[in-house]
Amino acid sequence: MSTILPGKKRIDSIDILRGIIMIIMALDHVRDFFHNDAMLHDPTNPGTTTPVLFFTRFITHYCAPVFVLLAGTSAFLYGSKKTKKELAYFLLTRGLWLMVLEITIFNLLFSFDPLYHFIGLQVIWVTGVSMLLLAAIQYLPLRWIFILGLVIVCGHNMLDTFNENSMGTPPNIWWSLLHQSSFRPLGSGRFFAVLYPLMPWPGIMMLGYAMGSLFVQEYDAKMRRRTLVMTGAAAILVFVLLRWINVYGDLVPWSEQKNTTATIISFFNVTKYPPSLLYCCITIGPALIVLALLEKIKAGWTDIVVIYGRVPMFYYLLHFFLIHLLCVIAFFATGHNLSQAAGGMMLFRPSDFGFSLPVVYLIWMGVVAILYPLCKRYSIYRATHTNWWLPYL
Repeated sequence: MSTILPGKKRIDSIDILRGIIMIIMALDHVRDFFHNDAMLHDPTNPGTTTPVLFFTRFITHYCAPVFVLLAGTSAFLYGSKKTKKELAYFLLTRGLWLMVLEITIFNLLFSFDPLYHFIGLQVIWVTGVSMLLLAAIQYLPLRWIFILGLVIVCGHNMLDTFNENSMGTPPNIWWSLLHQSSFRPLGSGRFFAVLYPLMPWPGIMMLGYAMGSLFVQEYDAKMRRRTLVMTGAAAILVFVLLRWINVYGDLVPWSEQKNTTATIISFFNVTKYPPSLLYCCITIGPALIVLALLEKIKAGWTDIVVIYGRVPMFYYLLHFFLIHLLCVIAFFATGHNLSQAAGGMMLFRPSDFGFSLPVVYLIWMGVVAILYPLCKRYSIYRATHTNWWLPYL
């Protein structure tokens, strides 16, 4: 049963920023499935990449941290209309739901393998676990939530010294879940990968939760924008200074390369798995400035982008299915046969398959365009109904 409402009040700047990163995120996944070099070389390796390919990968670095940051902000705004107990229940149930979704639905959409030979824990997983932790942490005073989040984000790179350095031996599973990515064979052609260790994602969500206090109705809008810009600029400054010093803040130091372009790539090639302090600074910092600027922007493109930001989980599900479906179509259209479908983490995506980067960009724009009418229709439904399941999708 549902109740029909005239509309729900939302904060457009948050939805627009979320929409931007959801659109950019699709570029990374289209590249994974369609770029002819995606299974052969690391797009961030200064020795083998190109400036355009590096930018294509680097720009998508913004997606996961901003998504988790805004999930924390949304949790605060949701909780501002609820009791602490009601918020805790929502975060617990939604966190568990996201963890189940990651293991069952998203792994299936990623691999198209109903036998689940490959299971990976990615961003939806750590978002769910972070929500479980936030369900308890939200009882703390807001100042302490902010401090705890800051300590986790700034301090987790101290754990780098405990990482397992042996290439042949994956780290202990509990350490892998906490701080070091791993790829583990399970026998019989099965694999389990922790692609997103837990740290520092709960810290990012806590900072987003604390940021939610800037968006309550009583808070002065001019002061909010100033705070966002100053905080974003400070994060960028921390990135430049710490990266230049090259002592702390990232697992892999930058180094002088064969030419200036490659050296610049090395400087900006920060660690994503797990996201280093410098990775967080150079992604979240600019995002905060953009978030402040978006409050003053009203244009035709924002009316389009905001739709994707209002239905992020719905979009996430559909875009993975559509990208992989298009990959299957292209697989057979380029002369491949069913015997070549297996052999990697994603069925119908052999390592010798793919297209040039301009074609990847065209496919990406097509995917985003195809999904727009579906997302718009669901956005309208979501804004005018109160079904119990709507906050979970």
